[in-house]
Amino acid sequence: MKAPHVTITIVRFKSLLLCSFFILCASMTPLYGAADTVAILPFFNQTNDKSLDWIGESVAETLHESFSSEGVLVLGREERVEVYRRLSVRPDVQLTRATVLKVGESLDAAQIVFGRLELEPGGGTKTQRLLKITANLIDAKHLHSGPQFFESGPLENLSVMESKLAWQCLAYFHPKSAPAEEAYLQSHPPVRIAAVESYVRGLLAESPEKQVKYFVESTRLDANYSEPAFGLGKASFENQDYAPAAAWFEKVGPNASHYHEAQFLLGLCHYYQDDFEGAARSLEGVAAVMPLDEVFNDLGAAQSRKNRPEAIDNFKKAIEGDEADPDYWFNLGYAQWRTGKIADAAKSFHAVLDRSPDDDEARTLMLRCERGDLPHPGETLDAERIKQDFEETVYLQLQAELKK
Repeated sequence: MKAPHVTITIVRFKSLLLCSFFILCASMTPLYGAADTVAILPFFNQTNDKSLDWIGESVAETLHESFSSEGVLVLGREERVEVYRRLSVRPDVQLTRATVLKVGESLDAAQIVFGRLELEPGGGTKTQRLLKITANLIDAKHLHSGPQFFESGPLENLSVMESKLAWQCLAYFHPKSAPAEEAYLQSHPPVRIAAVESYVRGLLAESPEKQVKYFVESTRLDANYSEPAFGLGKASFENQDYAPAAAWFEKVGPNASHYHEAQFLLGLCHYYQDDFEGAARSLEGVAAVMPLDEVFNDLGAAQSRKNRPEAIDNFKKAIEGDEADPDYWFNLGYAQWRTGKIADAAKSFHAVLDRSPDDDEARTLMLRCERGDLPHPGETLDAERIKQDFEETVYLQLQAELKK
C-alpha cells in the first residue's frame, strides 16, 4: 500500500500556546515544582581504561530511561548532544562544575545529574572487576549541590547497579510517589552487560548502518531488552518497512519509557499495511492514557477506513486540541463528506482553506460538496492525513504544571 498523505509538523501552534502557558506558570509557582526538568550528563570515566568509556553513556541512558518511565520530565539525549556541540564540550572528558552548570543552563534544566566511574582495588576478569558509580545532583535553579548517591559491584552487574542508582535518584526527586525499591527493581529486570554495551555503542555509532548492526546484536544477546527494539522499530519505520517495524515495536515492554510511542507507531504500521482494525486497537490503547491530538486524528483515520461513525468524534477531539491545524479539519470534512453530511463537510473544507489557502485537494472537495457531488459508488480517495509526531513530552509537561 502506498502510504497516504503524511504531514510531520515540526513547530505546532499548540506547542507555542503551551510554551506561553509554561512561562506564565513559572512566574507564579515555586522553582521546585513538579514540572522541573532534569538534565543527565554522561558519567566521567576515571578508571584509566578507555575501553570502559561507553559505561558513562550507559549510566546516563539508563537514568534517562528510568526517569522517563516514572514520569520525570527529563531532557533528551539529542538535546544534550546538540548543547555539547555548540559549547565545544567533549563527552569523554571530565567537566568542571562551572561547565556542568553552563550545560544545564543551556538546556534550561532545573536539576542536573552527573557523576563518575571508578574501579575498586581487586583482581578478577574484566567483567568481575568491582566498579563504583557516583551520582552527583545539582539544583541548577538555586545553584547549590544536592546529595551524592553511590553503587558498587562487579562490572557484570552493571544494569543492576544502574537501576539501583536510578531508584535512589527517583526517591529523592519524588519521595512521595516513587515506587518501593523492591517493586522498582522487579519491574526493571537485569540486562546482560554485553547487550547493554552493544546498545550504547549503537547510540554512539556514526552511521545509521552501524547503529542498526549494534542494536540487532543487542537484541540477539537479550531478547527482552526494549531500548534497542524500539530503536530498530524506528529505523524500519523511517524506511517505510512497516512489517519489521511492527515486529520490533511489539517487543517494547510496558515499563519502557517509549512504550506509548511504540504503540502509537505500531498503530501506524498497521494502518500503512491496510490493517485498520489493528491500527484502531493500538491507537485506542494509546488514546486512553495519552489523549494527544495526533492520536485522536490517526485513530479517526483508521476508524474512517472501516466506516466507523466514531471517526468523526475523534477528528473533532483533535480539532478541540489544536483548531489551527488544517489537516484535522480536512480529515473531519472528508469523513463528513463520505458519510453524506455534505453541508458540514463544506464548512470543514472552508476551515481548511482559511488556514491553508493553497490546499488544492481541500478546494476540489469543497467544490464537490457545494455541487452536491457525493462520493461515487466504490470511490476511494485514501485521502486521510496522518500525523507521525508523538508529543508525549508536551502532554506530560502540561499535566505536571496543572498538578502544581
